[in-house]
Amino acid sequence: MRYAVICQDKPGALQVRLDTRAAHLAYIEATGVVEMAGPFLGPQGEMTGSLIVLQVDSLEAADAWAAADPYARAGLFDSVTIREWKKVIG
Repeated sequence: MRYAVICQDKPGALQVRLDTRAAHLAYIEATGVVEMAGPFLGPQGEMTGSLIVLQVDSLEAADAWAAADPYARAGLFDSVTIREWKKVIG
Protein backbone atom coordinates (compact mmCIF):
# COMPACT_ATOMS: atom_id res chain seq x y z
CA MET A 1 0.00 0.00 0.00
CA ARG A 2 1.05 3.56 -0.56
CA TYR A 3 0.91 6.26 2.10
CA ALA A 4 1.43 9.98 1.64
CA VAL A 5 3.35 11.60 4.48
CA ILE A 6 2.52 15.31 4.39
CA CYS A 7 4.74 17.42 6.64
CA GLN A 8 4.68 21.13 7.37
CA ASP A 9 7.82 22.68 8.85
CA LYS A 10 7.73 24.83 11.96
CA PRO A 11 8.01 28.55 11.11
CA GLY A 12 11.63 29.68 11.03
CA ALA A 13 13.01 26.12 11.02
CA LEU A 14 14.83 26.20 7.67
CA GLN A 15 18.24 25.85 9.36
CA VAL A 16 17.06 22.68 11.16
CA ARG A 17 16.06 21.27 7.78
CA LEU A 18 19.41 22.19 6.21
CA ASP A 19 21.40 20.80 9.14
CA THR A 20 19.48 17.49 9.07
CA ARG A 21 19.10 17.05 5.30
CA ALA A 22 22.01 14.63 4.79
CA ALA A 23 20.74 12.32 7.55
CA HIS A 24 17.19 12.51 6.16
CA LEU A 25 18.35 11.56 2.64
CA ALA A 26 20.50 8.72 4.03
CA TYR A 27 17.46 7.43 5.97
CA ILE A 28 15.37 7.45 2.80
CA GLU A 29 18.02 5.47 0.95
CA ALA A 30 18.63 3.01 3.79
CA THR A 31 14.97 2.17 4.40
CA GLY A 32 14.12 1.51 0.74
CA VAL A 33 10.38 2.23 1.11
CA VAL A 34 10.18 5.74 -0.37
CA GLU A 35 8.64 5.78 -3.83
CA MET A 36 8.90 9.54 -4.32
CA ALA A 37 9.59 12.56 -2.18
CA GLY A 38 10.28 16.26 -2.29
CA PRO A 39 9.92 19.52 -0.42
CA PHE A 40 7.07 22.00 -0.48
CA LEU A 41 8.31 25.47 -1.40
CA GLY A 42 7.46 28.88 -0.02
CA PRO A 43 7.08 32.14 -1.95
CA GLN A 44 10.84 32.72 -2.22
CA GLY A 45 11.53 29.10 -3.22
CA GLU A 46 12.60 28.08 0.30
CA MET A 47 11.77 24.57 1.58
CA THR A 48 8.78 24.66 3.95
CA GLY A 49 7.67 21.05 4.29
CA SER A 50 7.77 17.61 2.71
CA LEU A 51 5.65 15.23 0.69
CA ILE A 52 6.84 11.62 0.90
CA VAL A 53 5.10 8.66 -0.70
CA LEU A 54 5.89 5.39 1.07
CA GLN A 55 5.30 1.83 -0.12
CA VAL A 56 4.66 -0.06 3.15
CA ASP A 57 2.26 -2.72 4.47
CA SER A 58 0.24 -0.67 6.95
CA LEU A 59 -0.55 2.71 8.45
CA GLU A 60 1.41 1.59 11.53
CA ALA A 61 4.50 1.01 9.37
CA ALA A 62 4.08 4.45 7.79
CA ASP A 63 3.71 6.03 11.24
CA ALA A 64 6.86 4.25 12.46
CA TRP A 65 8.82 5.32 9.38
CA ALA A 66 7.74 8.94 9.79
CA ALA A 67 8.55 9.00 13.52
CA ALA A 68 12.07 7.69 12.89
CA ASP A 69 12.83 10.19 10.10
CA PRO A 70 15.76 12.38 11.16
CA TYR A 71 13.71 15.48 10.29
CA ALA A 72 11.00 14.41 12.74
CA ARG A 73 13.54 13.47 15.39
CA ALA A 74 15.14 16.92 15.05
CA GLY A 75 11.78 18.57 15.72
CA LEU A 76 11.48 20.13 12.26
CA PHE A 77 7.78 19.57 11.71
CA ASP A 78 4.85 21.61 12.94
CA SER A 79 2.46 18.95 11.66
CA VAL A 80 2.55 15.51 10.04
CA THR A 81 -0.43 13.91 8.32
CA ILE A 82 -0.32 10.37 6.96
CA ARG A 83 -2.99 9.21 4.53
CA GLU A 84 -3.37 6.06 2.46
CA TRP A 85 -2.92 7.07 -1.18
CA LYS A 86 -3.81 5.37 -4.45
CA LYS A 87 -1.64 6.03 -7.50
CA VAL A 88 -3.78 6.46 -10.62
CA ILE A 89 -1.63 8.44 -13.07
CA GLY A 90 2.13 8.59 -13.50
